[in-house]
Amino acid sequence: MTELNGRSESVRSFEATTQWAPWPKAYGGDMVAQSLVAMMRTVGDDRTIHSTHSYFMRPVDIGEPVTYHVEILRDGRGFSTREVRAVQNDKTAFISVGSFQVPTPGDHYAEPAPKALTETPPESLPSAAEVLKGQDDEAAQYWAKGRSFDIRHVEGPIYRGGIENQASVQAVWLRAFDQFPQQSDQKQGQDLHRAGLAYVCDYTILEALLRQRGLTWGAEGLVTASLDHSMWFHRPGPVDDWILYVQEAVSAQSQRGMATGNFYARTGELLASVAQEGMIRV
Repeated sequence: MTELNGRSESVRSFEATTQWAPWPKAYGGDMVAQSLVAMMRTVGDDRTIHSTHSYFMRPVDIGEPVTYHVEILRDGRGFSTREVRAVQNDKTAFISVGSFQVPTPGDHYAEPAPKALTETPPESLPSAAEVLKGQDDEAAQYWAKGRSFDIRHVEGPIYRGGIENQASVQAVWLRAFDQFPQQSDQKQGQDLHRAGLAYVCDYTILEALLRQRGLTWGAEGLVTASLDHSMWFHRPGPVDDWILYVQEAVSAQSQRGMATGNFYARTGELLASVAQEGMIRV
């Protein structure tokens, strides 16, 4: 991500390019992560991100630069607020508001980790590459190795074919294929892993809604799109180690669906929570 010449004292601008995908529109998690990184670069080292709330407004063309304009809304003693507009071809494609906090001592509580954390280890599950072995089309190759993360479904994959377990809840193990670079500054290192978590969050969050309906990504006529997204960061954790992502379908109506998710470190800590609404049309 490259910083551009500033528009004003209250706005800083950055430019980035989305990751390749085998369809015209870019992956939504790219915008979530890139906007988060842009916001992070405008706050002091004494505070960290704790929440983002975003809207996907237009598809983003793959391979074309996206400009992120970060407006500095507030810098208080304990909290900072930023607003980001992602612009491509002179049109706003994505907006996000993020809140940062100076870490302070306080009570600790977290929802207990699910049984899948200990009962179904990732090593016992097939990778996407193993599930899709022998399928050489672009979509299969992208699912297998083009998403930067190894993603393994506890209840069985839903790429193509039938649904092994039709339910409103699912869990996936995920881990970055590559080790993240070590950072000399601890906060910068933690921020890098938070950005990685923001990037991967959108890949499977709507799958609980598909699984509940017995649909796979390869279902004939299926069209999906992310509409809005919220994410809360609770604790730091490495995304180049296995993380369990537990997702639940909450509601579906009017060709829209809402799902929630929780990220758990392999050691049991709750790292982050997600809520997202998407369009699902068949």
